[in-house]
This record gives sequence, structure tokens and C-alpha cells, in this order.
Amino acid sequence: MIPPETLYTKVDNADIAYQVVGGGPRDLLVCLSLGGQLDLLWQVPQMAEFCTRLASFCRLILFDRRGSGASHPLPLNAVSTWEELAEDMTAVLDAAGSNVADVAGMNETGPMAILFAAMHPERVGSLVLFNTEARYLEADDYPIGVPPEDIDTFVEFLETAWGTPELVAALNPGVAHDAQFTSAAARMLRASASPRMAATLYRYYMDNIDVRDFLHLVRVPTLVLHVRDSPFSPLAHGKYVAEHIPGASFIELPGADLAWAYGQDTVSDIAEFLTGERPVVAVDRVLATVLFTDIVGSTERATQIGDHPWKELLDRLDHITHSEIKRFGGRLVNATGDGHLATFDGPGKAIRCAHALVDAVQPLGIQIRAGLHTGEVELRGTDVGGIAVHIGARVASLARPSEVLVSRTVTDLVAGSGIEFDDRGAHALKGVPGEWHLFSVHR
Repeated sequence: MIPPETLYTKVDNADIAYQVVGGGPRDLLVCLSLGGQLDLLWQVPQMAEFCTRLASFCRLILFDRRGSGASHPLPLNAVSTWEELAEDMTAVLDAAGSNVADVAGMNETGPMAILFAAMHPERVGSLVLFNTEARYLEADDYPIGVPPEDIDTFVEFLETAWGTPELVAALNPGVAHDAQFTSAAARMLRASASPRMAATLYRYYMDNIDVRDFLHLVRVPTLVLHVRDSPFSPLAHGKYVAEHIPGASFIELPGADLAWAYGQDTVSDIAEFLTGERPVVAVDRVLATVLFTDIVGSTERATQIGDHPWKELLDRLDHITHSEIKRFGGRLVNATGDGHLATFDGPGKAIRCAHALVDAVQPLGIQIRAGLHTGEVELRGTDVGGIAVHIGARVASLARPSEVLVSRTVTDLVAGSGIEFDDRGAHALKGVPGEWHLFSVHR
């Protein structure tokens, strides 16, 4: 989706950045945690999808709190008080024209949401807390807290690794393999705060956060979600919060990732809590056959004929490819210079299309290679993703000139169709676990 406009509201001498997305009957105010940045979060696929789904059943109000993201910066080693952060929330609600809103806090913004609900119950419909705690530091009357030396280690790691894909992967081990996610999220971290500022703020929150005495004052319906295996936010912290807020509901989530990684399931839990109904799940994963093609020796050919003729050749290739894919009932997903990606609802159609393309481009004086795999693909707007797409690309990279190479899955699905294959043996596919048996389609 097109990122929403970022607006500002004034609070004393500070400018607070916020966005409003969607137009549902309820308002949901989300307090972004440190590391978020309003403009860049829409460039992180999981975060954009998470927020888009929230906005499907409510009017979503997002804001960067003072000292973070697009909002007013703080001097190094300075922090905002809890009172100032509550003022930020009030100002954003007023600016967005919201009298009563459901409020969601995650990580270190959870205590801020708790205090706001206790101080301003007239403005809070419900409270949603994700991976948060009433207190972080260990104490005699809080043995589930984190020892000071562990906080020291975390803050040191934070200052060293802030803004790197390595930190993103450590915080989200379930999606650590997704380079697009870790790179985009790391870029957002850098835009949110500098390494020393991030370390200063987290040190303050971990050492000083303690809202235990105010939990019983929260009188609005409350949902607490907490992941089971987070190395940074113990599950016991979330259970403590839920046990001490009157009537709170608790949901334990598997894994260790932050909220964004849980997608539709978490959004459905939140929607059911706030509206009483789970939203109808849009189909975002389907079984499909992916077809990759690319020109053999494209660099040498482009150098040989020159830039302008090469562009004309690619234009003709695009036209031929689009026509053949359409003829065989496929969908052209994207063109990548000298290559194309398409999806089909059946492997037989994809194989016939691949052979037609191999023959159709020969008059252009070029050869292409093709690779196919059938598996579950993720629908991302007009694009597709997922491990099946990666496998298809790796299979294509191993194909010979004018060859159509397929995975074992494809051969199994077309058994009995009359299509014959030549065994190409077992191969390791870069970035894909295990060995994969590949076959060349017999002409």
C-alpha cells in the first residue's frame, strides 16, 4: 500500500509525529517501541502487512514517541519522563480527533500504555499489550526480574549492534533467514535512534520501569500477548501483568519474535478481542508452479550488440514472454532485465509454456534457460515470495541453454500426463536445506 501521510502535533516544545490509517468504527492507538519509525516501517514487509491488517477493522493511529523516530529528538543521554510520554499520547489522540481509543503498547511502550489507561480511563476503550512487563529488573519482591548483570550485557550488545541486521535477527530468530526483512528493519532502527541513544533509553527503561502498583487501577478490558521463547522478554513477565490486571486475558504465542512476525494470527486475536469477531482471513498463501527464465550469456550478448539494440531485444523478449505466459494461462509476476518470473495453477501448463518460450526466442538470436518448482507461495500484492520461489530460482540457475529443468515435486504432479523427463541427479541449492533431485524435461 501507499504509505500514509506523516503528520505532526505540538506538545510543549516538542513535535510528535503520527499517522492515521483506515476508517473502521473503532480507533486503535499504537505506541511504537524504540526502533520503530513511521515512514520506514512501511518498507518492512511484515510490519506493513501487520499494520494494514489492523487498519482493516479499525482506524489505526500510529505515533513515534518523543525522542524516537520522526518525532522530536532528545539530547544524548536525555530521556522522556512517563508523564511526558502520556502527554504525547493525549496530544496525538486530540490531533486525530479521537475521544476514546483502544490502546496498544509493545515492549517498553507497554508500561506507558498501562499508565495511560490507569490515568485516563475515560479515553481508553480497551488495552492490548504485547511482550511487555510491569518491571524488568530483578528485586527481592520480584524474583522473575532480570539480573542487573544481564541488563548490562544486553545494553552493551545493543550499543554495539544497533542498526545491524544481526540485531534484527537476534530479536526475530524466526525470520532471521529473511534478508529483505533484516535489512529493511535494520535501516529503520538507524532512523529511529543512534546506537548510544538507543542504549541510553533502554538502560533507563530497564532500570527504572516499575508499574506494578498501578496494574490494579486498569479497569478496561485488557489483552496480554507474550511470546514463549524470547531471550529478551521473559514469558513470566507477561503472565505477571495479566494476573495483576483485573479480568485481563492472556495469550501465549509460540516462538520468540516481535509482534510483526506473527501476522494474521495475532491480528485475528486482537480483532476478536476488540470487536468480538475474528476477521475473514484473506488468502495470502496458495499452491502454485513458479517458472523462472533468463537469457543465457546475457552480459556477453549485450556487450556484443550495444546498448540500444540490446534494449530493443529485451523489449521484444518481454512481448513474447508476456504473450506466451498469457496463452498458457499463467500470470507474469515480474521481469528482471534479462529474466522473467511467472506463476501457473498447474505444472503441466508451466512446462508447455517454458518449451514454447525456448522455441519462440530463438529467432531473436538468443537462448534462454528455464526452471520450475511447485510449492506454497506467499501473495504480496502483485508479487510473490516464499521458499518455493527461492527454489524455483535456484533450479533455473542450474539449467543448461534451452533446457527446462524441474524439481521432483513437478515430476510427481504430472505423472501420467505423458510428459517425459531425463534424470539430472541430486543437487545442493544455494540457501535451501538438503539435496534436491532435478529432472530435465525431455523434448
